[in-house]
Amino acid sequence: MRKFISWNIDSLNAALTSDSPRAQLSRDVLNTLKEEDADFIAIQETKLPPGGPARKHTKALEEYFPGYQAEWVSSVPPARKGYAGTMILYKEGMTIEKIVPEIGAPQPMDKEGRLLVLESDAFYFANVYTPNAGDGLKRLGDRQVWDKCYADYLADLDRKKPVIACGDFNVAHKEIDLAHPESNHMSPGFTDEEREGFTSLLGRGFVDTFRYIHGDVKDVYSWWAQRVRTSKTNNSGWRIDYFLVSDRIKDQVRRSEMIDSGPRQDHTPILLEIEI
Repeated sequence: MRKFISWNIDSLNAALTSDSPRAQLSRDVLNTLKEEDADFIAIQETKLPPGGPARKHTKALEEYFPGYQAEWVSSVPPARKGYAGTMILYKEGMTIEKIVPEIGAPQPMDKEGRLLVLESDAFYFANVYTPNAGDGLKRLGDRQVWDKCYADYLADLDRKKPVIACGDFNVAHKEIDLAHPESNHMSPGFTDEEREGFTSLLGRGFVDTFRYIHGDVKDVYSWWAQRVRTSKTNNSGWRIDYFLVSDRIKDQVRRSEMIDSGPRQDHTPILLEIEI
């Protein structure tokens, strides 16, 4: 049995080094994740510099997660520095190869550190931070191209060995996946185009493990807007974080669920357990 965790941390630097009340809430979540003793921990939106984690970050991570290796990819020019970025922590002793693919997405998306893949003998593990369509949907066209390129890339991996893919996909797939679908059809993350892109991805041979395990359960979300103080207390959320697996290993999934992040708004971590 392998256990995987995925979390959009919204700045690893802030979580590890800041003294703000929000940073403390983030560290409370890190302590929760430590207790889970996962084999793999995928992190999105690290917001680290091009050179990756500094010594202070590495030391702090070692304190939370002793006995883990870390692989990362950061945003590099011509993309913005300190933007996006992904990381995967995994337990020492595994035979792992790091892959940092460029999938042919519109520039500078391929330089924003949005996709990190680890290859083991038995599977690929892909960690993604999907681009947001942006205010006024100004990046929607580029986002649609990204979705196609990403689906092509995962399907190519799947031809070689099974895939476990996770991350912040920045889309609520169906109306059941957000609290107020009726007022959000033109909002980033719930446009017809983005939802169709996710449907197309699943159609390439992948399964949304949460829905596979739980069916049409309602009112379970992974993200609550920070700008709305009552969004979490009212559970006015969206499910935009996913674990996907190759269709041929779906029956090996044992758990797929959210991890309670307490009062912290924004993303909550998600968990997958699979026999692989």
